[in-house]
Amino acid sequence: MVVVVVGAVVALVTAGRGNAASSDVRTVEQRIEVSGGPGVAAPVGLDTTLYLPARTPAPAVLVAHGFGGSKASVDADARDLAARGYVVLTWSARGFGASGGQIALDSPDYEVADARRLVDWLAQRPEVLLDGPGDPRVGVTGGSYGGALSLLLAGYDKRIDAIAPVITYNDLGQALFPDAAGGTPPPADTPAARTFGDDGVFKRGWAGIFFSAGASPAGAAGSQAASVLGGGNTGSSDQGSSGQGSGSQGSGGQGSSREDAPGQGGAGAVQGTAAPGVASAAPDGTPLTCGRFTAQVCAAYTEAATTGRISPATAQLLYRSSPASVTDRITAPTLLVQGEQDTLFGLDQADANARQIAAAGGTVRVVWYAGGHDGGAPGQSVRDDIAQWFDHYLMRSGPAPTSGFAYAVQSGIRAGSTTPTGRTIVADTYPGLAGNPPVAAQHLPLRGSPQDVVNPAGGNPAAITSLPGLGGSIGSLAGRLSAFTANLPGQSAEFRSDPLAAPTTLAGSSRVTVTVSREPGQPAGDEAVLFGRISTLSPDGRRVLLGSSVAPMRVPVPADGSPATVTLTLPAVVAPLQAGDRLVVGVSTTDQAYAPANDPAVWRIGLGADPTVSVPSVPGRAVTENTVPFGYLVGIGVILAGALLAWLVARWRRRRLLAPAPDPDAPPLEIRGLAKTYRGGFTAVRDVSFDVKPGMVLGLLGPNGAGKTTVLRMLMGLIRPSAGTMRAFGEPIGPGAPVLARIGAFVEGPGFLPHLSGADNLRLYWAATGRPPADAHVEEALAIAGLGSSVDRRVGAYSQGMRQRLAIAQAMLGLPELLLLDEPTNGLDPPQIHAMREVLRRYAADGRTVLVSSHLLAEVEQTCTHVVVMHKGLVVADGTVADIIAGGGAASFTVDEPDRAAAVLGGLAGVREVAVDGTLVHAELNGTPRAEAVQALVTAGVGVQSAGPRRRLEDAFLQLVGEDATP
Repeated sequence: MVVVVVGAVVALVTAGRGNAASSDVRTVEQRIEVSGGPGVAAPVGLDTTLYLPARTPAPAVLVAHGFGGSKASVDADARDLAARGYVVLTWSARGFGASGGQIALDSPDYEVADARRLVDWLAQRPEVLLDGPGDPRVGVTGGSYGGALSLLLAGYDKRIDAIAPVITYNDLGQALFPDAAGGTPPPADTPAARTFGDDGVFKRGWAGIFFSAGASPAGAAGSQAASVLGGGNTGSSDQGSSGQGSGSQGSGGQGSSREDAPGQGGAGAVQGTAAPGVASAAPDGTPLTCGRFTAQVCAAYTEAATTGRISPATAQLLYRSSPASVTDRITAPTLLVQGEQDTLFGLDQADANARQIAAAGGTVRVVWYAGGHDGGAPGQSVRDDIAQWFDHYLMRSGPAPTSGFAYAVQSGIRAGSTTPTGRTIVADTYPGLAGNPPVAAQHLPLRGSPQDVVNPAGGNPAAITSLPGLGGSIGSLAGRLSAFTANLPGQSAEFRSDPLAAPTTLAGSSRVTVTVSREPGQPAGDEAVLFGRISTLSPDGRRVLLGSSVAPMRVPVPADGSPATVTLTLPAVVAPLQAGDRLVVGVSTTDQAYAPANDPAVWRIGLGADPTVSVPSVPGRAVTENTVPFGYLVGIGVILAGALLAWLVARWRRRRLLAPAPDPDAPPLEIRGLAKTYRGGFTAVRDVSFDVKPGMVLGLLGPNGAGKTTVLRMLMGLIRPSAGTMRAFGEPIGPGAPVLARIGAFVEGPGFLPHLSGADNLRLYWAATGRPPADAHVEEALAIAGLGSSVDRRVGAYSQGMRQRLAIAQAMLGLPELLLLDEPTNGLDPPQIHAMREVLRRYAADGRTVLVSSHLLAEVEQTCTHVVVMHKGLVVADGTVADIIAGGGAASFTVDEPDRAAAVLGGLAGVREVAVDGTLVHAELNGTPRAEAVQALVTAGVGVQSAGPRRRLEDAFLQLVGEDATP
């Protein structure tokens, strides 16, 4: 499971769709031998795939996978690039997939040397375009672990012509041991600069995920990749466990453009030789269990996990595997893509890479997108950026990409993958680079007296601001719970700004000066481990933790009681701030994702001499419209906006007072003329009308793209219809409508906290709605869902079927009178589907109503009482299941003389396709009444035992929407 979490980000790199058909791409599988490493005689075999476009020779692109993945993880990206005309080479890095060797964390002596050998190999292929002898025209891209490899390779090998690293790091030691207040204050000229201290706080959550992904000798990731590839060596038998001495990378290339082999010797440079201060074995002499890691990496992790600190030797080991060690010599044009939802490698890591490469004279473009390790893969616009970058610098076609800056601003409202909920802001330059103007910042006064905060013994209980690797999965639930889990009573000090007078967009790292002192008479150590965060507080009381991230710091505190004053650099984020919002700066003593201070202590936190928080912003032009138009009110005065809002509220109240009272006998759902057209002219739903009566279990059917989910989303108020009306129980449906409280829904995938039980997840979800606990009816919902004693088990141990049933129970909280479910049986096996069928029947048995969208026609036929069939945004059939099935006129007759019956039926006008099956005779009556056919059989002396419709729901469905449609 951990490997899936880490591997979920390995395929974040891609290019836009090529012009050539993917069928024109050919692949060649091979194992390429590389040097085992310094002092190791046996070579290591790398499992590789070469993708060849329709026309060669062509420029080449190396696509590196992320940690925990393999070459299979980037297959789709490689095919996209090959379809665009590139020769593409993918490989499973040593220690992963079916490759041999051990994981050395992008070491110059191992993984980087392997990649240089692959460039040599490409230079010998006739399909690859050369710039000179032994010098292929080649670019490199990769996500996370693969992104760092892109930067390192460009620093060590001058043959690299362009790179596009995605969501990666600058200094791995700083990323895993961040310090937001130590060392030299960061420069204030770039948006996301932060302090890189020497002794940060251990990011144990993410580090543990990475180590567990490679700790097994067979490697969960390797086993998974091997099964995808149809077998292969997933162990480390291709390489010995360690080697001694130093030496250069073998198999050199032919071109003089190559540099000497990377670093020999030095702390942490030789595999199998312990760096100073890092143990290679336990105190009793027992070798450490390293799985697929080198002994050095394993020992460094063990040291950090047990001490919570980074030693100088570990810092140097990680630094040699970091782009920071080579950014001053990267000359290849560099496109840096970083995610705005990323608690592993934040925006500050891309900022540092950009500053360092630009300072050395390199060409840099920076893109921040609305995703990351916690938020998902880049969208099409970023994919196009990468493709255009390579097209210009490798294909030598197209205009030169700008060396500017683009960032995404999200509205905070989800409207599905087909509807944009944010905008992209493009600036001509990245502030502060190579003479560019510095980032602008406004300073907002903060209010709040000094406050005492407690560090509990062992750092437990700890605040939860994020769950490493699961940010995208827990999604909206995490956002709703952050106000409860990130601010534990007594462990946090908070300081608030006044309400903002005008909207603005925060883009980068805010800063604030705080003081930390000992509370007289209370326990305290020599240093405080603290976590800074920044949130917004809207006028209605809703709090949002920006970036779901914190800024950790170690603060040495004087023993004499005098305060230590530090400048705290808060997490770099992008967030639209509205007029009336307050900024809340918090400083807490614990965070679940980091190693805590174990000793109990009481600290007094206050504001510094300048009690303000800086809010950086980067002006630019919007290139993507926003469905929720944040920023459009910038030019409108606050008084005018307030007056307009007051007028609208008063008008709404008058309409509510004049509106007739809802009809108590109104049906649960009435839809009339419903339509939805998106920006750009695409119409997903057109003129949809149907009713849902009490007690119905109605199935909403249709092929992919028919508009089913769009209808459900409009019913839940998630998106607005372009035309038509929707009423539930006689009341209009719309975003925020009170009647929505009578509707339960499972439209988006549910997010559950895996360490809590099913029952606790439901209670927390209900608490987040703000409704009274007594109204939840948790026990009744659980009884209907049929989870039994499993509700008291951790959700992390649930099967897919149990998660689906828990999701249905969540939708049933409050026992809503109308239940909307989108594909509730996805991922369930037949017994689980049968159980789900019973759940829905039990729920509707008491007069409640269920509307379910499904692609399982047989299940709809057995579960639902009524069906609405949609095709191309229209309703093409509406009625009971029996009526829909019987609509085509196909009938079956049980008779005593089948052959004679077939002749009689075949002689009737219009009847066709008569077939005999034992005592059954099937016929397509084609409009002839079934009673007339029976009368003709009886008149002819044929004994008829039964007569009925022949078709299944699937037959009716295919007739309605076409034989080539798939639900």
